[in-house]
Amino acid sequence: MKTLSRRDFLKLGGLTLASLAFTSFLPEMTEFEDIDLVRVAKDPVSVYKEPSDKSQIVRTWPRDSLIHIYKTVNSGTPAYNPIWYRVFGGYMHRARLQKVQVHYNVPLEAVPETKLLAEVTVPYTQPYQYNQWDGWSPIAYRLYYSSIHWITGVEAGPDGQAWYVLQDEADKNIFFYVPTVQIRPIAPEEIAPLSPELPLEKKRIDINLSTQTLTCYQDDQLVRTADISSGLPGLYPTPAGQFNVEDKLPSRRMSAATSRLADDIVLAGVPWCSFFTDEGHAFHGTYWHDNFGYPMSHGCVNMRNEDARWLFRWTRPAAGFEDISKTTLDVKGYGTSVDIHY
Repeated sequence: MKTLSRRDFLKLGGLTLASLAFTSFLPEMTEFEDIDLVRVAKDPVSVYKEPSDKSQIVRTWPRDSLIHIYKTVNSGTPAYNPIWYRVFGGYMHRARLQKVQVHYNVPLEAVPETKLLAEVTVPYTQPYQYNQWDGWSPIAYRLYYSSIHWITGVEAGPDGQAWYVLQDEADKNIFFYVPTVQIRPIAPEEIAPLSPELPLEKKRIDINLSTQTLTCYQDDQLVRTADISSGLPGLYPTPAGQFNVEDKLPSRRMSAATSRLADDIVLAGVPWCSFFTDEGHAFHGTYWHDNFGYPMSHGCVNMRNEDARWLFRWTRPAAGFEDISKTTLDVKGYGTSVDIHY
């Protein structure tokens, strides 16, 4: 592991974008630029002959397959999520697909001591760890498109080029590395609080578990609605009742591993988390399904990333970049009221 001097960085930074096709540490994604693309988010997902799960299965794709979309089709079924994608050989329902892009970024020359938030801008990236005994090795999971992470530095990576150093949110003594071109630093103004001058009692959130919808009110005026995916009934229900937002983290490492599931999935960098119970229930962004309007979670309120980020900015406690503790990586406080009901 080598810390970069300014001269080293300028040399490597100039090479990074030009050499994407020549390093074994980047996935083969350059061919997918500027096309509509989905990532298979759960293993496996089937291709059907027609846009209906009653039709013939043509083939299946394993997790993390990248598939070109030719057309988006509203087939009318299922009623809560009738969107299908026309792909080579047939149709795939969007429930377990993530729409992704391939966007490469110009590296930063340096990272401030206050750290930086950043989002992954490719379908997935493989992080690496380093220690003096074993050298470089890949970690056991990938980081996915639109997930959020904390950058703490920039150093030479396993290929000698510029890689960002990321801090693990759940275990802050763990650091890992990703290529700078695959992750985009987020400017503080992108997460500036919305209408922070309003008194606490002027904002409230209503969750209807029957309709799987979230509604936000500001001074009793509707300001935003969103489809959600709450907890699976009978297994991991989202609690009904009166709550308040109490802890906010822009990035959170979660896991789908439970005694009831054989599929052990690390969910790193879950974005824009706003916790409303001490048991860990939260509003947060979701990159592992696109099945909103139907219960899918382990008790949390799954949201589209753009809706979760808006909620993160709009609710109390205020969680602008300057408000977030760079030690605990969160903001705690008595926040916006939440009413969850059927």
